[in-house]
Amino acid sequence: MKQVKIDQEECIGCETCVEICPDVFAFDAGLNKAYVTNPEGVEQKCVEESIGSCPVSCIIIEEV
Repeated sequence: MKQVKIDQEECIGCETCVEICPDVFAFDAGLNKAYVTNPEGVEQKCVEESIGSCPVSCIIIEEV
């Protein structure tokens, strides 16, 4: 099974992934970082678009 993850160390809080794919990503204003709300949402087309749009390439798909 594949899951979407965000490397919190690398995330700069630009919110691009949240704008592109709000069903999978959300933003934590306290941490100023994005996080994954739906790790199983990997099949959604917007996840690939988010990966390609992330300026620091911190979104990954992992096999679990």
